[in-house]
Amino acid sequence: MAQITKVEAQVEIKSSTEKLYGFFKNQMGRLVQMFPQNFKSCEILGGGDAITTGTIMSWKYDLGNGPISVKVKAEAIDEEKSIAFVVFDGDLLKLYNTFNTKIHIFKASNGSAQAKWSIEFDRANQNAPNPNENLDLAIKIFKGVDAYLLQ
Repeated sequence: MAQITKVEAQVEIKSSTEKLYGFFKNQMGRLVQMFPQNFKSCEILGGGDAITTGTIMSWKYDLGNGPISVKVKAEAIDEEKSIAFVVFDGDLLKLYNTFNTKIHIFKASNGSAQAKWSIEFDRANQNAPNPNENLDLAIKIFKGVDAYLLQ
C-alpha cells in the first residue's frame, strides 16, 4: 500500500497575494530567466504563458546535484489562489511513485500575506530521500519573486 508523505515550506511575503499568485499563474516560465542557476528550461506545451487546468509543462532544473527533467500537469487551479501540479514523467519518478506539488498564496489569520509550497509524494523505495532540496528551492523562488514584484 502506498505511503503518501507530505512536506511543506511557507514564507511571509511583502507583495500582494494577487500579484504573487498572478505571477505563478501567468508568468511561471520567467523563472528560467530569474533563477538561471537552478532552472535550465521551461516549456509550456500547448500555448502561451498562462497556466490553466490541464496545462502541461516540461521543466529542466538543477538542485545542485545535476540536471532533473520532469513533465507536470496543472491539475487544479482555484480562486483560493492555489495551483496543484502532478508530475507524470521524468527523473523524479525514478525516486517517487507519485510526486504532487501545490502552490497556495493566502492571507494568514494575522493579516500577513503567505506563500506555501506543499509536496505530496510516495517513495519508490526506502532509500528515496525526502524532497527537502525542492522545498529549499521553493523558498528561494518565493522570496526572489516577492522581491521582484516589489521593485
